[in-house]
Amino acid sequence: MLGLQSCLSTTLRKHPGLSFFSKFMACTPTLDVSPPVHRWMDTALQRDAFKKTIPILAAKVSASKTGSLLKSDIMKKSLMNLPKVRSVLRDPHDDLGRLVLLNVSEDDALSPEVRNFLQEQSATLVVHNLELTYDYWTADEILHSILPEELCKGSPSGFAITGHLAHMNLNKEYLPYKHIIGQIVLDKNPMIKTVVNKLDSIDTKYRFFKMELLAGEPNYVVEHHESNCRFTFDFTHVYWNSRLHTEHDRLVQLFRPTDVIADVFAGVGPFAIPAAKKGCAVLANDLNPESARYLSQNIVDNKVTSLVRASCEDGRDFIKKVIGRVRDQPFPPYTGPKLSKVQEKERRKLQLAESRPIAAFGPVDLSTGENQSPRHTISHFVMNLPDSAIDFLDAFRGILSESEWDFGNYANMPMIHCHCFTRELHPDRAEADIIQRVESKLGHKLEAEVTLHMVRSVAPNKDMYCISFRLPRDVAFAQ
Repeated sequence: MLGLQSCLSTTLRKHPGLSFFSKFMACTPTLDVSPPVHRWMDTALQRDAFKKTIPILAAKVSASKTGSLLKSDIMKKSLMNLPKVRSVLRDPHDDLGRLVLLNVSEDDALSPEVRNFLQEQSATLVVHNLELTYDYWTADEILHSILPEELCKGSPSGFAITGHLAHMNLNKEYLPYKHIIGQIVLDKNPMIKTVVNKLDSIDTKYRFFKMELLAGEPNYVVEHHESNCRFTFDFTHVYWNSRLHTEHDRLVQLFRPTDVIADVFAGVGPFAIPAAKKGCAVLANDLNPESARYLSQNIVDNKVTSLVRASCEDGRDFIKKVIGRVRDQPFPPYTGPKLSKVQEKERRKLQLAESRPIAAFGPVDLSTGENQSPRHTISHFVMNLPDSAIDFLDAFRGILSESEWDFGNYANMPMIHCHCFTRELHPDRAEADIIQRVESKLGHKLEAEVTLHMVRSVAPNKDMYCISFRLPRDVAFAQ
């Protein structure tokens, strides 16, 4: 290793335009803390193989001098600053002594200023062996030391978390290493208990992905928290995508607390439950019996039983029947935001003190100023089945009868929020493609309040959108 003076002169000759500070930093050696390379591992992870001993310098001082070294501007660039490595250790040979770890292995890498300062502090330079093991390195670092070099650039350490479960989507070139990858993800994320990989096959009827266990417990019933709601479901038998959290929130923000929502493909309730928490009344449906079962459980767990009605039937049948259901069995009126526990406690105290009922705390937020009357008309339909939701739009033809009752109560037609895929990547062409397909299924031109929202890119040539539009009156009252 070059001494500091020799290194500086070499750098000055090669790079005369560099500042002195840059030249000095170029000479400062860095510790190699990368994990040992074990590209022979392919099926089983051997954690004990990941060990590395790095001799470094430490300044041996009395405990009272430790603070002086750590706070010194002169020492700042020479102190150990590796993550997860303590910079001060107790001297194993002297209970009153301390070892302040430095970020160099040889004393000639220290500047004269640092050496003089250490001498002033009566510090002695000693060699300390820094022991690094499997626990020290990150998942990415371990993967890069195992995978073939050509696979390191896109190493698959990313995953989606749902409850205690990590869900990966490995490309085929990583499949020979899938169990090692799964074990590393499990080791490096203490909150994760199960790691799975999505398979190419998908259930054709209920649209959930098949998956395989990579590491951890074969426990697929998860408890997932989102939007201040708790969702329980079996990840292997229902559809759930944590990456749609933002889309769930976006749509729910469009709803007023007084609205009635019809969720055609509700799943386990990612739209329905948060909407009900807001005050909306929701009719939530899913064809998958497992989804409907967990939806019912989530309704109870989130204490929205009076606001969400679950059903399990074909989406087309649900669309045709739901108008009549809410007309015949309206929801109670919206009575304002739910009181917090503190407000409810205070309300009860006042009731006891005055010995008479009192109004709920805070103003009643009706948003639209409507009277507190039963809710019997649907304001929004949510259709979150992007693979085929557009194919169900013809079910809206004739959903309102010609009776004076229906006509008068649907002065404003409901909004439809329909998720879909498109392979048109340019926004203008994507819009044209989606609108053409929607109008073809409805058998009518879209008239007003048409918006498109790009949800996410799901593949290199495939994007997910949500088209929102007001249902044309001629479609709803079609014969």
